[in-house]
Amino acid sequence: MNRIWKHRTGECRLGRRTLLMGIVNITPDSFSDGGRFFNHRSAIEQALKLQEEGADLLDLGAESTRPGSEPVAASEQLNRLLPVLDGLRTRITSPISIDTSLAEVAAECLRKGASIINDVSGFHKDELLPEICAQHGAGVVLMHLRGTPKTMQQDPRYGDLIAEVKEYLREGIAAAEAAGIRREQVVVDPGLGFGKTFDQNYQLLSGLHSFADLAAGLLAGPSRKAFTGEFSGLPPDERQFSTAGAVAIAVLAGADVVRVHDVAEMRQVTDIVDRYREIHERHTG
Repeated sequence: MNRIWKHRTGECRLGRRTLLMGIVNITPDSFSDGGRFFNHRSAIEQALKLQEEGADLLDLGAESTRPGSEPVAASEQLNRLLPVLDGLRTRITSPISIDTSLAEVAAECLRKGASIINDVSGFHKDELLPEICAQHGAGVVLMHLRGTPKTMQQDPRYGDLIAEVKEYLREGIAAAEAAGIRREQVVVDPGLGFGKTFDQNYQLLSGLHSFADLAAGLLAGPSRKAFTGEFSGLPPDERQFSTAGAVAIAVLAGADVVRVHDVAEMRQVTDIVDRYREIHERHTG
């Protein structure tokens, strides 16, 4: 079913072709590529490269959310983000998402051209953030997170994983609606790798369809996560093949958007899966 995800500068069509959100970490300590794009010039070059490879959206982040990471102040996030936004302003056509949970960061980045706010706390951290997003007409991604990035892997136990993640996301959606954000502006993300065991990540993948009716669309972010290295033991930057498997599963299970580091490679994966789904639906009704 075709749907629309509206954001500050336009809209994305969901349901026909899987959208790729390319990751640009402007950090010294992200789990996969920390430090590689910490220099503003290298971050700009990486964003342009991902767009050329087929990224439908670009997600810029200035705070690592790897397990055990410390929070980064709003002022430092802006020091990292704003020069990159300025450098991309006249060179980018893909909508830009900002990975932040802080209203101060979101407000300034939206004023500087960002279209979407990707909040790993799912509107559970900064009570001012929903209002800021509403004022700017931003698209939002609301993710499930148990605790904080520093504590999330300490005790990831759930009575009913799917039900608890859904309830958390519903709370974020309620905060969005109370601020004046419409359903068509919201995409939800169950938070693969954030406060989950390896088995729980697979349970979420198998139950992705359970989240499809919550908002305009569904995002999954399996790229290079620890569970994709469970069998190979490979480091994060060598997990392209296992990530491809997880991406294929996510799309078949209902993901509209996948957030990835390796855009060119994952486009090959999603093209195949999208084509399979098209033919399957045509011949099975």
